[in-house]
Amino acid sequence: MEESVQAVSDMVGLYALNIATAIVIFVIGKFLARKLTDFLVKMMNKKKNVDETLLSFLDDIVYYVLMVVVILTSLKQLGIDTTSFFAILGAAGLAIGLALKDSLGNFASGVMIIFFKPFKVGDFVEAGGTAGTIVEVGIFNTELKTPDNQKIIVPNGAITGGNIKNVNAHDTRRVDLLVGIGYDDDIKKAKETLTKIVEADERVLQDKGVTVAVSELADSSVNFVVRAWVNTPDYWAVKFDLTENVKLTFDKEGISIPYPQTDVHVFKHKN
Repeated sequence: MEESVQAVSDMVGLYALNIATAIVIFVIGKFLARKLTDFLVKMMNKKKNVDETLLSFLDDIVYYVLMVVVILTSLKQLGIDTTSFFAILGAAGLAIGLALKDSLGNFASGVMIIFFKPFKVGDFVEAGGTAGTIVEVGIFNTELKTPDNQKIIVPNGAITGGNIKNVNAHDTRRVDLLVGIGYDDDIKKAKETLTKIVEADERVLQDKGVTVAVSELADSSVNFVVRAWVNTPDYWAVKFDLTENVKLTFDKEGISIPYPQTDVHVFKHKN
């Protein structure tokens, strides 16, 4: 009887020791995985021309791969045959793949984003049915921040499955304005005035040329197109300022800007 009790006691002690060791391995392994991942990302970040998007993606991938190693090591300490574990995992792979096909698709899309680089962190894009500044590209999702400071999470598959408009892809952008004047106004004067307004703005890249031309004889106005190149960060400020200056200058010069209106004629019939 005493031998049986001793055997059970030894077995419990052995299992308790294995469990305690497995827990220690997991805790220390998780800590080291995080530290090693941070160190790797920090070293890559010191190198020049390393995309922030790639760093963020690698951070997730490396950490989760290391955590798989830590978990398998902990399971092995508990006496679980990891070979059998891989066999079971392989057998369940098909079912898991079918159940998580959307997630796997998002993961593949994330890899495509990293390799083809349609955008990077900090770019303003229109993709996945929304628009905003790229904050982070994750394994499955991409985080964007809207101009009014809202956080939007978009599945990577939705981004690569549609059109992507990257506003910051190039250093310069063209500002396009459509300005209408009345048919009774002097076209040459209006054209000269518009040209002076654009050329007076120091942010406009004069070496790329400025276009001011009549584009259309519309129903109630003669329409001009005004095109000027600016540095991308200046785009909206220049567009807003030019629009305001056109109105103020036209008012000063006596050039009219037509607006839709309807003339109603009332006829009085005598009985």
